[in-house]
Amino acid sequence: MVSMTPIIINGHTFTAVTVLLPKTTLLTVSNDKGYIMCGALDVALLNNVLADRKIIAGRAVGVKTIEQLLKAPLESITKEAETLGIHVGMIGEEALLKMV
Repeated sequence: MVSMTPIIINGHTFTAVTVLLPKTTLLTVSNDKGYIMCGALDVALLNNVLADRKIIAGRAVGVKTIEQLLKAPLESITKEAETLGIHVGMIGEEALLKMV
């Protein structure tokens, strides 16, 4: 099952997507500039193989719901996210606001 839900943070709209898969759940919250995602995100791939795309993204591990993803500290981020002032340890909600 896939669900998409709009989320408002400080007046800014983001899209939350939950994908239920066997034995795992993929979680992401995004806008037109970037996104945060659960531990399935491969930040090294984005930073190295896809560096030319300049993807703004962050990864939080150990989360099982969108609410947890928004409140969790980011474990890793892309180089492009760092240029916006996003840093490891920043909670997901704060990182999203830097993407506005």
